[in-house]
Amino acid sequence: MKKPELLVTPQSVMHLAQLIEAGADAFLIGEQQFGLRLAGEFTIDEVEQSVTLAHAANKKVYVAMNALYHNDRVNDLRPYMEKLAAIGVDGITFGDPAVVMAKREGEIEIPLHWNTETTATNWFTANYWGRRGANRAVLARELSMEEVIEIKENAEVAVEVQVHGMTCMFQSKRSLLGNYFLYQDKAMEIENRSNNKNMFLHDKERHNKYPIFEDGNGTHIFSPNDMCLIDELNELIDAGIDSFKIDGILQEADYVTKVTGLYRQAIDAYMDSPDKYDKIKNDLLTEIEEMQPSLRPLDTGFFFKETVY
Repeated sequence: MKKPELLVTPQSVMHLAQLIEAGADAFLIGEQQFGLRLAGEFTIDEVEQSVTLAHAANKKVYVAMNALYHNDRVNDLRPYMEKLAAIGVDGITFGDPAVVMAKREGEIEIPLHWNTETTATNWFTANYWGRRGANRAVLARELSMEEVIEIKENAEVAVEVQVHGMTCMFQSKRSLLGNYFLYQDKAMEIENRSNNKNMFLHDKERHNKYPIFEDGNGTHIFSPNDMCLIDELNELIDAGIDSFKIDGILQEADYVTKVTGLYRQAIDAYMDSPDKYDKIKNDLLTEIEEMQPSLRPLDTGFFFKETVY
């Protein structure tokens, strides 16, 4: 039985060091000029610091280059990737074929992880990108457990699945909040907008609050609940899923660190013995429930329910 990688999104170099101690195996970092919905902003110097820290602990660092690129940004891809290659990053997450082309033109030897957020829903497409240079597919969040397992059974590339954290349900390339207030001739006075946290769309009819996140790539609206599969990992491990991702966007650093430690316990327990995992999984879930922000109920995403649009 193969032990899955535990992949986490840190908020800073210091946070990455804490996550190493908590048991993370790999990290996804980057800067918003090239990557979408990052938990923290990492300059190229901070990427280098992160790689040094991670490699010293035998961990891996992947860099997000999954933004949607317009013509004026395409020429920046190759120089950035050349810097990443010199630093020695372990992988690049991409969605735009422009990244593949820049990699080929620069003869850059960095593994690619295909991640288009929503369209990775079958093994044919995963294998298509695998034959064009990717060695990993990051699956869409709107898949059931059965669909995930079926994709893994037929994929020619490694498979990554999110197991914890927020999931994005809408993106616009425009800064919708800013544009709205400018259209209304109102000042940009949105509570907590300065640090881009705790901004919500309120749905009074359903009693939901949808977190809003704005960055250089536009506006992102997230689901009202957080995904949590800590007590449902057995099927994914048995299926041979290669990487479990904890997305720490819009969460406190301490929360992400503690959750990482609990998932480390869960994975290690199952690898030792399924019975050992069965004995502790409910307690691990309870610990997460007790630290979970009151505005963010936990659920299992679409793993055990039909996707409804």
